[in-house]
Amino acid sequence: MTQSPPRITKAVIPAAGLGTRFLPATKATPKEMLPVVDKPAIQYVVEEAVAAGLSDVLMVTGRNKRPLEDHFDRNYELEEALSRKGDEARLAKVRESSDLANMHYVRQGDPKGLGHAVLCAAPHVGDQPFAVLLGDDLIDARDPLLSRMVEIQEREGGSVIALMEVEPDQIQMYGCAAVEPTGHGDVVRVTGLVEKPEPADAPSNLAIIGRYVLDPAVFAILRQTEPGRGGEIQLTDALQQLAEDEKIGGPVHGVIFKGRRYDTGDRGDYLRAIVRLACEREDLGPDFKAWLRSYVTEEMQAP
Repeated sequence: MTQSPPRITKAVIPAAGLGTRFLPATKATPKEMLPVVDKPAIQYVVEEAVAAGLSDVLMVTGRNKRPLEDHFDRNYELEEALSRKGDEARLAKVRESSDLANMHYVRQGDPKGLGHAVLCAAPHVGDQPFAVLLGDDLIDARDPLLSRMVEIQEREGGSVIALMEVEPDQIQMYGCAAVEPTGHGDVVRVTGLVEKPEPADAPSNLAIIGRYVLDPAVFAILRQTEPGRGGEIQLTDALQQLAEDEKIGGPVHGVIFKGRRYDTGDRGDYLRAIVRLACEREDLGPDFKAWLRSYVTEEMQAP
Protein backbone atom coordinates (compact mmCIF):
# COMPACT_ATOMS: atom_id res chain seq x y z
CA MET A 1 0.00 0.00 0.00
CA THR A 2 1.47 3.35 -1.07
CA GLN A 3 1.92 5.81 1.77
CA SER A 4 0.43 9.22 1.03
CA PRO A 5 2.60 12.33 1.57
CA PRO A 6 2.26 14.04 4.97
CA ARG A 7 -0.27 16.86 5.33
CA ILE A 8 1.38 20.24 4.87
CA THR A 9 0.94 22.63 7.78
CA LYS A 10 4.06 24.82 7.73
CA ALA A 11 4.77 27.94 5.72
CA VAL A 12 8.08 29.79 5.48
CA ILE A 13 8.16 33.50 4.57
CA PRO A 14 11.62 34.94 3.81
CA ALA A 15 11.59 38.57 4.95
CA ALA A 16 15.21 39.55 5.51
CA GLY A 17 15.70 41.72 2.43
CA LEU A 18 16.84 45.33 2.72
CA GLY A 19 14.17 46.81 0.46
CA THR A 20 16.63 49.07 -1.34
CA ARG A 21 14.22 49.75 -4.22
CA PHE A 22 11.97 51.63 -1.79
CA LEU A 23 14.56 53.85 -0.13
CA PRO A 24 14.29 56.16 1.74
CA ALA A 25 10.94 54.74 2.96
CA THR A 26 12.62 51.49 3.99
CA LYS A 27 15.57 53.07 5.79
CA ALA A 28 13.93 52.36 9.15
CA THR A 29 10.71 50.56 8.10
CA PRO A 30 10.77 47.00 6.73
CA LYS A 31 9.51 46.92 3.16
CA GLU A 32 7.10 44.16 4.18
CA MET A 33 5.38 46.66 6.47
CA LEU A 34 4.60 49.16 3.72
CA PRO A 35 0.80 49.46 3.56
CA VAL A 36 -1.25 48.14 0.67
CA VAL A 37 -4.37 50.25 1.24
CA ASP A 38 -4.68 49.77 5.02
CA LYS A 39 -2.82 46.51 5.72
CA PRO A 40 0.91 45.85 5.49
CA ALA A 41 1.89 43.71 2.53
CA ILE A 42 3.14 40.92 4.80
CA GLN A 43 -0.31 40.44 6.35
CA TYR A 44 -1.80 39.58 2.96
CA VAL A 45 0.85 36.88 2.60
CA VAL A 46 0.18 35.36 6.02
CA GLU A 47 -3.56 35.43 5.34
CA GLU A 48 -2.95 33.52 2.10
CA ALA A 49 -1.00 30.82 3.94
CA VAL A 50 -3.73 30.46 6.55
CA ALA A 51 -6.45 30.30 3.87
CA ALA A 52 -4.56 27.33 2.35
CA GLY A 53 -4.60 25.54 5.71
CA LEU A 54 -1.04 26.41 6.78
CA SER A 55 -1.42 27.61 10.34
CA ASP A 56 2.26 27.31 11.37
CA VAL A 57 4.21 30.24 9.89
CA LEU A 58 7.96 30.81 10.20
CA MET A 59 9.25 34.23 9.16
CA VAL A 60 12.93 34.46 8.24
CA THR A 61 13.96 37.98 9.26
CA GLY A 62 17.05 40.11 9.70
CA ARG A 63 18.22 43.25 11.46
CA ASN A 64 15.71 46.10 11.75
CA LYS A 65 12.79 43.72 11.17
CA ARG A 66 11.38 43.84 14.69
CA PRO A 67 8.21 45.68 13.49
CA LEU A 68 7.21 42.45 11.71
CA GLU A 69 7.13 40.59 15.00
CA ASP A 70 5.35 43.45 16.72
CA HIS A 71 2.63 43.54 14.05
CA PHE A 72 1.70 39.90 14.63
CA ASP A 73 1.92 40.25 18.42
CA ARG A 74 -0.66 41.62 20.84
CA ASN A 75 -0.69 45.36 21.54
CA TYR A 76 -2.38 45.51 24.91
CA GLU A 77 -2.12 49.29 25.34
CA LEU A 78 -3.76 49.98 21.98
CA GLU A 79 -6.38 47.30 22.52
CA GLU A 80 -7.23 48.72 25.94
CA ALA A 81 -7.52 52.25 24.55
CA LEU A 82 -9.86 51.11 21.76
CA SER A 83 -11.90 49.02 24.19
CA ARG A 84 -12.41 52.01 26.52
CA LYS A 85 -13.66 54.03 23.56
CA GLY A 86 -16.03 51.27 22.55
CA ASP A 87 -14.40 51.15 19.09
CA GLU A 88 -15.09 47.49 18.42
CA ALA A 89 -14.48 47.70 14.67
CA ARG A 90 -10.91 48.96 14.98
CA LEU A 91 -10.30 46.67 17.96
CA ALA A 92 -11.20 43.69 15.79
CA LYS A 93 -8.78 44.85 13.08
CA VAL A 94 -5.96 45.22 15.61
CA ARG A 95 -6.54 41.75 17.02
CA GLU A 96 -6.95 40.15 13.62
CA SER A 97 -3.23 40.03 12.83
CA SER A 98 -2.24 38.59 16.22
CA ASP A 99 -4.85 35.82 15.94
CA LEU A 100 -4.06 34.76 12.36
CA ALA A 101 -1.53 31.97 12.84
CA ASN A 102 1.09 30.42 15.09
CA MET A 103 3.97 32.75 14.26
CA HIS A 104 7.66 31.88 14.65
CA TYR A 105 10.79 33.83 13.77
CA VAL A 106 14.40 33.07 12.90
CA ARG A 107 17.12 35.47 11.77
CA GLN A 108 19.12 35.11 8.59
CA GLY A 109 22.43 36.42 9.86
CA ASP A 110 24.04 36.93 6.45
CA PRO A 111 22.16 38.00 3.29
CA LYS A 112 23.23 35.00 1.22
CA GLY A 113 20.17 34.73 -0.99
CA LEU A 114 16.80 33.01 -1.08
CA GLY A 115 18.27 29.52 -0.94
CA HIS A 116 20.09 30.38 2.27
CA ALA A 117 16.95 31.96 3.74
CA VAL A 118 15.02 28.73 3.07
CA LEU A 119 17.85 26.72 4.62
CA CYS A 120 17.48 28.78 7.81
CA ALA A 121 14.04 27.19 8.18
CA ALA A 122 15.35 23.62 8.27
CA PRO A 123 15.37 23.16 12.08
CA HIS A 124 11.77 24.37 12.29
CA VAL A 125 10.44 22.46 9.30
CA GLY A 126 12.18 19.15 9.98
CA ASP A 127 11.40 16.30 7.57
CA GLN A 128 7.98 17.51 6.46
CA PRO A 129 7.02 19.16 3.15
CA PHE A 130 6.44 22.89 3.52
CA ALA A 131 5.42 25.99 1.60
CA VAL A 132 7.53 29.07 0.84
CA LEU A 133 5.80 32.39 0.17
CA LEU A 134 7.75 35.44 -0.99
CA GLY A 135 6.45 38.66 0.49
CA ASP A 136 6.81 40.71 -2.72
CA ASP A 137 4.19 38.64 -4.53
CA LEU A 138 0.59 39.20 -3.46
CA ILE A 139 -1.90 36.71 -4.87
CA ASP A 140 -5.51 37.86 -4.98
CA ALA A 141 -7.57 35.89 -2.47
CA ARG A 142 -10.21 35.27 -5.15
CA ASP A 143 -7.67 33.32 -7.22
CA PRO A 144 -6.38 30.64 -4.85
CA LEU A 145 -2.96 29.43 -5.97
CA LEU A 146 -1.31 28.01 -2.86
CA SER A 147 -4.19 25.66 -2.05
CA ARG A 148 -3.96 24.24 -5.58
CA MET A 149 -0.21 23.73 -5.16
CA VAL A 150 -0.74 21.96 -1.83
CA GLU A 151 -3.33 19.73 -3.47
CA ILE A 152 -0.89 18.74 -6.23
CA GLN A 153 1.95 18.07 -3.77
CA GLU A 154 -0.22 15.91 -1.54
CA ARG A 155 -1.35 13.91 -4.57
CA GLU A 156 1.95 13.61 -6.45
CA GLY A 157 4.59 14.11 -3.75
CA GLY A 158 7.85 15.91 -4.48
CA SER A 159 7.84 19.68 -4.96
CA VAL A 160 5.54 22.14 -6.71
CA ILE A 161 6.40 25.61 -7.99
CA ALA A 162 4.17 28.41 -9.22
CA LEU A 163 4.62 29.46 -12.84
CA MET A 164 3.24 32.38 -14.83
CA GLU A 165 3.47 33.21 -18.52
CA VAL A 166 5.41 36.41 -19.22
CA GLU A 167 6.50 38.26 -22.32
CA PRO A 168 9.70 36.75 -23.75
CA ASP A 169 11.70 39.93 -23.11
CA GLN A 170 10.74 39.81 -19.41
CA ILE A 171 11.94 36.29 -18.69
CA GLN A 172 15.43 37.53 -17.79
CA MET A 173 13.90 39.00 -14.62
CA TYR A 174 12.77 35.57 -13.34
CA GLY A 175 13.72 31.99 -12.89
CA CYS A 176 12.50 30.07 -15.94
CA ALA A 177 11.17 26.51 -16.25
CA ALA A 178 11.49 23.86 -18.95
CA VAL A 179 8.33 21.78 -18.79
CA GLU A 180 6.38 18.83 -20.14
CA PRO A 181 2.55 18.60 -20.20
CA THR A 182 0.57 16.37 -17.87
CA GLY A 183 -3.04 15.27 -17.97
CA HIS A 184 -4.10 18.45 -16.17
CA GLY A 185 -4.28 21.73 -18.06
CA ASP A 186 -2.80 23.93 -15.35
CA VAL A 187 -0.16 21.42 -14.17
CA VAL A 188 3.14 20.66 -15.92
CA ARG A 189 6.12 18.47 -15.15
CA VAL A 190 9.25 20.56 -14.60
CA THR A 191 12.32 19.09 -16.28
CA GLY A 192 14.76 21.96 -15.80
CA LEU A 193 15.18 25.44 -14.34
CA VAL A 194 17.36 28.40 -15.24
CA GLU A 195 17.83 31.52 -13.09
CA LYS A 196 17.24 34.77 -15.05
CA PRO A 197 18.23 33.53 -18.53
CA GLU A 198 18.75 35.75 -21.53
CA PRO A 199 15.59 35.62 -23.70
CA ALA A 200 17.40 33.70 -26.45
CA ASP A 201 18.49 31.03 -23.95
CA ALA A 202 15.16 30.67 -22.08
CA PRO A 203 13.55 27.21 -22.41
CA SER A 204 10.04 28.72 -22.20
CA ASN A 205 8.17 31.87 -21.25
CA LEU A 206 7.07 30.32 -17.94
CA ALA A 207 8.48 32.36 -15.07
CA ILE A 208 8.73 31.20 -11.48
CA ILE A 209 6.73 33.43 -9.15
CA GLY A 210 7.02 33.55 -5.40
CA ARG A 211 5.17 30.43 -4.27
CA TYR A 212 6.75 27.02 -3.66
CA VAL A 213 5.71 23.79 -1.96
CA LEU A 214 8.90 21.88 -1.28
CA ASP A 215 10.02 18.42 -0.27
CA PRO A 216 12.43 18.58 2.68
CA ALA A 217 15.08 16.93 0.52
CA VAL A 218 15.79 20.46 -0.70
CA PHE A 219 17.63 21.21 2.55
CA ALA A 220 20.39 18.67 1.93
CA ILE A 221 20.90 20.09 -1.56
CA LEU A 222 21.00 23.68 -0.31
CA ARG A 223 23.69 22.80 2.22
CA GLN A 224 25.90 21.74 -0.70
CA THR A 225 24.88 24.46 -3.16
CA GLU A 226 27.61 26.92 -4.05
CA PRO A 227 26.75 30.61 -4.54
CA GLY A 228 25.42 31.18 -8.03
CA ARG A 229 24.11 34.22 -9.88
CA GLY A 230 24.73 37.40 -7.90
CA GLY A 231 27.02 35.55 -5.47
CA GLU A 232 23.96 34.17 -3.66
CA ILE A 233 22.74 30.67 -2.88
CA GLN A 234 19.91 30.30 -5.38
CA LEU A 235 16.84 28.21 -4.57
CA THR A 236 16.45 27.70 -8.32
CA ASP A 237 19.78 25.83 -8.45
CA ALA A 238 18.60 23.40 -5.77
CA LEU A 239 15.26 22.89 -7.53
CA GLN A 240 17.15 22.16 -10.73
CA GLN A 241 18.82 19.20 -9.03
CA LEU A 242 15.45 17.93 -7.80
CA ALA A 243 14.03 18.24 -11.31
CA GLU A 244 16.98 16.34 -12.81
CA ASP A 245 16.77 13.37 -10.44
CA GLU A 246 13.36 12.33 -9.12
CA LYS A 247 14.99 9.82 -6.77
CA ILE A 248 16.34 12.64 -4.59
CA GLY A 249 13.03 14.10 -3.46
CA GLY A 250 10.30 13.11 -5.87
CA PRO A 251 9.15 14.92 -9.02
CA VAL A 252 8.90 18.67 -9.51
CA HIS A 253 5.60 19.94 -10.87
CA GLY A 254 4.51 23.43 -11.80
CA VAL A 255 1.10 25.06 -11.49
CA ILE A 256 0.51 27.66 -14.22
CA PHE A 257 -1.21 30.61 -12.57
CA LYS A 258 -3.44 32.87 -14.66
CA GLY A 259 -5.09 34.84 -11.87
CA ARG A 260 -4.44 38.23 -10.29
CA ARG A 261 -0.94 38.83 -8.93
CA TYR A 262 0.49 42.04 -7.53
CA ASP A 263 4.26 42.57 -7.47
CA THR A 264 4.82 44.88 -4.51
CA GLY A 265 8.59 44.66 -4.87
CA ASP A 266 8.46 47.10 -7.79
CA ARG A 267 7.47 50.70 -7.09
CA GLY A 268 5.21 51.02 -10.10
CA ASP A 269 3.48 47.69 -9.50
CA TYR A 270 3.17 48.55 -5.81
CA LEU A 271 1.21 51.68 -6.69
CA ARG A 272 -0.92 49.78 -9.20
CA ALA A 273 -1.68 47.14 -6.57
CA ILE A 274 -2.93 49.79 -4.17
CA VAL A 275 -5.16 51.33 -6.84
CA ARG A 276 -6.61 47.99 -7.92
CA LEU A 277 -7.32 46.76 -4.43
CA ALA A 278 -8.74 50.11 -3.30
CA CYS A 279 -11.08 50.17 -6.30
CA GLU A 280 -12.43 46.74 -5.34
CA ARG A 281 -13.14 47.61 -1.72
CA GLU A 282 -16.82 48.14 -0.90
CA ASP A 283 -16.01 50.85 1.63
CA LEU A 284 -13.52 52.73 -0.57
CA GLY A 285 -14.17 51.70 -4.16
CA PRO A 286 -17.15 53.82 -5.25
CA ASP A 287 -15.75 57.18 -4.11
CA PHE A 288 -12.21 56.34 -5.09
CA LYS A 289 -13.16 55.20 -8.60
CA ALA A 290 -15.24 58.35 -9.12
CA TRP A 291 -12.24 60.49 -8.14
CA LEU A 292 -9.92 58.38 -10.29
CA ARG A 293 -12.13 58.80 -13.37
CA SER A 294 -12.20 62.55 -12.82
CA TYR A 295 -8.45 62.73 -12.32
CA VAL A 296 -7.64 60.68 -15.41
CA THR A 297 -10.05 62.73 -17.52
CA GLU A 298 -8.43 65.97 -16.37
CA GLU A 299 -4.95 64.61 -17.07
CA MET A 300 -5.91 63.50 -20.58
CA GLN A 301 -7.34 66.94 -21.35
CA ALA A 302 -4.36 68.82 -19.95
CA PRO A 303 -2.08 70.44 -22.54
